[in-house]
Amino acid sequence: MTAPRRAVLTVLHHADGHLTVEEVADLVTHIDPAVHLASVYRSLDTFARLGIVQHVHLGHGATAYHLVDSSGSHAHAQCRRCRRVVDLPPDVLDHTAQRLAHEYEFVLDPTHAALSGLCGPCSAAVNRAADQTSAGAVANLLH
Repeated sequence: MTAPRRAVLTVLHHADGHLTVEEVADLVTHIDPAVHLASVYRSLDTFARLGIVQHVHLGHGATAYHLVDSSGSHAHAQCRRCRRVVDLPPDVLDHTAQRLAHEYEFVLDPTHAALSGLCGPCSAAVNRAADQTSAGAVANLLH
């Protein structure tokens, strides 16, 4: 195994979450400053083809990478407010995939792109803000 590949795997092994190519490259330079960005891209591409690394397309064109664990590739969700990425169970979209295949003859790849929405804390914050805005609007109408 080449030094750049070893460095990329080390970074992903120690990562807490999903990393962009730029984040991987930045962390790799702490291990081996001689590793170029092109080597990081090639390593990630090779590992993805081998099934060692999973990539997922996030909102606004970003791609994130992480090591595949024993459960295999899985779906992701990303909060559109705080940008946090959540790993979902591999079977979370099975019913939807079956429906798409049956009704539309469409084969879904649920591991390729993250679902977009709001995580629990962000959803609660948005609801609190809406409640406060509504209460303020009512108070202004009464005065």
